[in-house]
Amino acid sequence: MLIAKIVVAWNIVRFKMQRVQFGKRLRVRGCVGLKNEGSIVIGNDFACSSGNMSNAMGRNVRSYIKVEPKAFLKIGNNVGISSATLWCATAITLEDNVKIGALSIITDTDAHSLDPILRADYRTDALHAKKKPVLIKENAFVGACCFIGKGVTIGRNSIVGAGSVVMRDVPDNEIWAGNPAQFVRRLE
Repeated sequence: MLIAKIVVAWNIVRFKMQRVQFGKRLRVRGCVGLKNEGSIVIGNDFACSSGNMSNAMGRNVRSYIKVEPKAFLKIGNNVGISSATLWCATAITLEDNVKIGALSIITDTDAHSLDPILRADYRTDALHAKKKPVLIKENAFVGACCFIGKGVTIGRNSIVGAGSVVMRDVPDNEIWAGNPAQFVRRLE
């Protein structure tokens, strides 16, 4: 118990050193990869589990948060992620009460150019990658091992089933699952 409290305290120091703005009760368990070259704002009651078997689904995989220069990551109140990756090249927003399942990846960039000539040169590759903001609205739940791609909006109260690849918008109050993710049913 004492070690867990020390790890949480150390992560608070690390987040401050990386210029992360956060609210009350930041609870980051385990070692999180963190690279902030842009802006990160986190609300109250943020919980993040990372590696060290802090979540059996996430095993020993660390959570990773990367925000590139001029990019903005906004995380609302009462958000939880577990052994997940957030890679922000332009803008990612997780509204209040969002839950992100173990081993999921959320990114607003293709990371590489579609042009093979630009992609062949590391100096031009990422510069020409397509980027579009991601929005995950309040009360949404993204299951374990999901991939949420650039330009996607996950609707309010919606659920993305485990193992899904989401490359288009999910409307409010719906369950989507699969690769590619497809409509399953409306929530009552």
